[in-house]
Parts: sequence; C-alpha cells; structure tokens
Amino acid sequence: HYGQEVFPLEAITAFRNVDRLVRDAQELKPKAVVVGDPALYGEVKSSLARSCIEVLAGPQGMLEAACRPADMVMSAIVGAAGLAPTLAALERGAMVALANKECVVAAGAIFRRAAQDSRGILLPVDSEHNAAFQLLNFEQSHAIEKVTLTASGGPFRVWSLERMASATPEQAVSHPNWSMGAKISVDSATLMNKGLELIEAHILFDLPPEKLDVVIHAQSLVHCLVAYADGSVLAHLSAPDMKTPIAHALAWPQRMVSPARRLDFTEFSQFTFEKPDLQRFPSLQLARACLQAGGAAPAAA
Repeated sequence: HYGQEVFPLEAITAFRNVDRLVRDAQELKPKAVVVGDPALYGEVKSSLARSCIEVLAGPQGMLEAACRPADMVMSAIVGAAGLAPTLAALERGAMVALANKECVVAAGAIFRRAAQDSRGILLPVDSEHNAAFQLLNFEQSHAIEKVTLTASGGPFRVWSLERMASATPEQAVSHPNWSMGAKISVDSATLMNKGLELIEAHILFDLPPEKLDVVIHAQSLVHCLVAYADGSVLAHLSAPDMKTPIAHALAWPQRMVSPARRLDFTEFSQFTFEKPDLQRFPSLQLARACLQAGGAAPAAA
C-alpha cells in the first residue's frame, strides 16, 4: 500500500527469514505465507496461530503460492530455485513481475513459449531491463540500433588485476551504490551479473547480440540507453533505488506514486561512461561469446 494504491496480497514467501516473514504477514495480512525451509514450518505456524493466515512450506508451498488466483506475481527468489514457481505463474496466465534473471537465462525459450501459450505477461523488474522496457519502441524494432546496459563497475572498477587477485569477500560485497545480498553483490563485483543481463536482454527483447552492449557508468543513475536509426539515443535515469522499477511493474501500464528518491541534477557534477576492461572482467567476455555462438537460447530450449 502506498498513497492511493492498494494491492491485496494473496501470498508472501521467504526462505529462512522467519522474523521478517511473520512481521510482514501481521502487517500486510496476506491469505497465505510460505517459508521455503520446511524445517521452519512449525515456528511460522506457531507465530501466526492467532491469525487466519494459511501457512505453507517447502518447494511445493512455493508452487502453490504461485498458482493461487493473484493477478500479478512478483518473482524475486534468487537463482534456479525461482524457476518452477515463476513458470507455474506464467503458465496460468498471470502477469509476472520478474526480478529473477536466472529464470530467463536458464530457461528463456521455455518462458517465452509459456507466455505466448497462456497470454501471460513478463514485466522485467531488474533495473536495467525495466529501463530498456520503458525505452524500447517495439513497433519500430527495425529502427533499434543498439541497447546499452550500464554497469557500476562495482567495488573493483579502478582496481588492477593484481590487486583484484587478493580481494577479500568483504571487499567483494561492498557495493558502492546498491545494497544487495552477498551472491548478487559478488556477481556485480565480477560483472558476472552484467553478463547474465546481456543474455537476459537477448531473450526478453528478442535482440541479436550485435545490438547489445555494456558500458561502465559509476554513478548508477543511467540504467539503459537505446539508440535508434535516426541518431536519437534515449536514456532512462533514476536514483539507484529498486522502488522505481518495482513501482513501474506494479502499476503497468499506468504509473503510480512511489517513495523512491528523486533526482536533483544540480547535485551531480558529471556523468561518466567507459568501456569495461574484459581482461579484468572475463565473465562479461564469456557472456558475449555465448551470445555470438548462439548458445544462450538453444541451451535454454
């Protein structure tokens, strides 16, 4: 709930964070909650004993949550664990707000086919892909020359290869612009995350590899640039705050008020853009090679 927007909740899920799951359930009053770790079912059930909220657990519970009659499903389960429930939601024709890139990278062709068969809708929530979705004119796809995703460069943007070799886990998860979980922070620090995003953009938007690019943009204010045949380049800008793409997905095709931080351009002296060093970030080069070889989509199929 924010401002005049109200979204009745059918179900919410968590893996092991029982305290947060129970607290959110008591505040938001969904019809059901799911805890991913079955061993924690009793703890959640006991904590919500005085409520009418149904408690489910484990992978089957996640699937049941995805199959409940909600108009929209926000998929934010990290990694391949999010694949089955997200696909189940799409197959029943739901609008799926996708914040899990691994689903598309691992099973992109299957997801696209499921959306076509069920007439479900995939809305990207990843900040770069949500930005691209807002900028792309699909009726003028022939005029799209280049879609450029931005990367902050993470904590190792100006480090030498030798210094990176001795980096600690604590340094790897210390992202300069975003507050994220450990896995995504490490993926971002190595640009593995951006390599996955290249593959995701290729599959989501049906764009050939030569029309996809990545630049380092340390300020994390420009999230995507789309160049068109007439020389125009459209850019999407917002604060590095996931509330913006989440609000866009929740309200689509309309727009809603969100509590995201607003940009004041007088606060920024410069925007910088630079090519990524593929020697220091070989994961990005590997993703490019995969796309050029045509490996991403066939492997997903």
